[in-house]
Amino acid sequence: MSVLVLCKDLFFTARIGETGRLVGTAVEFVRRPEELESTLGKAAPELVIVDLTTPGWDYAGLFAVLERREPRPPVLGFTTHVLAKATQPWHPRCDRVVTKETFTQELPDILRHGLGARSRA
Repeated sequence: MSVLVLCKDLFFTARIGETGRLVGTAVEFVRRPEELESTLGKAAPELVIVDLTTPGWDYAGLFAVLERREPRPPVLGFTTHVLAKATQPWHPRCDRVVTKETFTQELPDILRHGLGARSRA
């Protein structure tokens, strides 16, 4: 399993990276949406994880890049309870959206198996 993570939050990138190492999953990070297209040109991730809470990110452009990819990899978005309404416009462009709390709880399973049966939950 290979996972591409779009996240700028150092706490979450450290947690995701360490969990990936522990479960044997290759994890690559993109810290700025502008880096996404070139990173996808070099990698074929089986899952893309997107932090939907980063202020100032061009999410329309980010999702456009992902949607041009054939086949488009499954996308898991994560948000917070507080920002759930603000991030709502991006939810339909993800296969699954979870809160940071749920993401943290399910992280080992997500990194091992992807979205699996949980798609579009």
